[in-house]
Amino acid sequence: MAVIILLIGFSLVFAVGFLISFIISVRSGQYDDTYTPSVRILLDDNKIINKNANPKPNHPNGNAKV
Repeated sequence: MAVIILLIGFSLVFAVGFLISFIISVRSGQYDDTYTPSVRILLDDNKIINKNANPKPNHPNGNAKV
């Protein structure tokens, strides 16, 4: 039983250490992205949909062929 308490204590100390190091790295600007905003205009991730395009050709009498 004493081993479980010891392991829980070590894991909590370990987790708090990682939390503190994460907070320090975020505050120091480690995760600031300075490259992506400058090239975002060059990235084309939205497709333009032509609203006038007809996916099925219509038959001359107005009925679509199936």
